[in-house]
Amino acid sequence: MADHLIDLRSDTVTRPTAGMREAMATAEVGDDVYGEDPTVNALEAEVAALFGHEAALFAPTGSMANQIALQLAVSPGDELLCDADAHIVTYEIGAAAAYGGISSRTWPAVGADVDPDLVAGMVRPDGYFAVPTRAIAVEQTHNRGGGGVIPLATLRELRRVADADGLALHCDGARIWHAHVADGVPLAAYGALFDTMSVCLSKGLGAPVGSLVVGSAEKIERARFVRKRMGGGMRQAGVLAAAGRYALAHHIQRLADDHAKAARLAEAVAPFGVLATAVRTNIVPLDLTKSPLDARGLAAAARAEGVLISVLGPRSARLVTHLDVDDTAITQAAQTLTTLLGP
Repeated sequence: MADHLIDLRSDTVTRPTAGMREAMATAEVGDDVYGEDPTVNALEAEVAALFGHEAALFAPTGSMANQIALQLAVSPGDELLCDADAHIVTYEIGAAAAYGGISSRTWPAVGADVDPDLVAGMVRPDGYFAVPTRAIAVEQTHNRGGGGVIPLATLRELRRVADADGLALHCDGARIWHAHVADGVPLAAYGALFDTMSVCLSKGLGAPVGSLVVGSAEKIERARFVRKRMGGGMRQAGVLAAAGRYALAHHIQRLADDHAKAARLAEAVAPFGVLATAVRTNIVPLDLTKSPLDARGLAAAARAEGVLISVLGPRSARLVTHLDVDDTAITQAAQTLTTLLGP
């Protein structure tokens, strides 16, 4: 195995930069459960303003931020609509049902290619002894959809669907920063379409931990109680919030570099017929159905050469670029993968 591992499993593996560590070390702190941490308060106000909302709430994880938002929108026993590959029903260990008593129903997994008419046809009204639909959730960018970006026009149509039936519209915006950079859509334009959002600081932006729930002042006041109930009330959390503020100031526009690196990897593996979809952001999805190597086999062979990739299924894998992988590492990873995938 190579001495230095090139870690393309996820953008969650980044480590704080020197500037970020300095910001954390010098952060002014207080007790956030009492609302007295000035750095947390500043982060929450900044993120709310970026998306044109009244308020935001700092949470330790993206899963918790999503689940807080869903509990604001859907009462126990009522229904949430989302896609079958959505993070909230794939990677959050059944939390919507376990914590919120929420019933989930999904449309077929199509990544970013959401059909608003199909979603509209799934909505169940009150009555008829059926579980009533209360909210729709989408993911921007779409993780299992290969980092795909849902077009702004599609999101506007979904907003109209939600309004027509009196539903809440939630965005799992863990990587919405990537969509903003890829399509040039202002963050406030995204924010205007959603009742609640969760946005993550610890993926592409490179903070060590933290996400935020974004919404109205009334919703965020309720969210504080839900966060505390779920064990997410932190104390001197300004040390963590400072990392998030640094990331917002320094790491959004540099996401274009990660997109370019992903495009290089995609170009390298494309001749072998393994690209699952077009690459728009920092995720390169691999479909190994026609490859002699399955996902675990490719991952094991790549690891032996010093490259780490993520296994998503028997024949599906993923490469993710991020700020800890430089151009030299991308070149080495591309050479390794082309050798392994070649005849």
